[in-house]
Amino acid sequence: MTKELARQSELKKMELCDSCAGIQRNWRRAPGHAELVQRGNRKEDRGHGPVTITAYRCDRCGTAWEYENDKANLHAGWSVVGR
Repeated sequence: MTKELARQSELKKMELCDSCAGIQRNWRRAPGHAELVQRGNRKEDRGHGPVTITAYRCDRCGTAWEYENDKANLHAGWSVVGR
């Protein structure tokens, strides 16, 4: 749990551009924005089967994002993963 708290503290220090700040996190099917550039994807197994996670980076502010496309989890979606 300490590792997660440290990550949250680091993310609070990050400056997001206005477009990134407007992305609704942890909500499947929420839109991103035009300056997010796709960097690749991977599959991860969940209890109900595999899900696709796609990595993005914002061209304006450099924020790294992941989008989890899990049809069984309405609260999957966008999450900030760093710089």
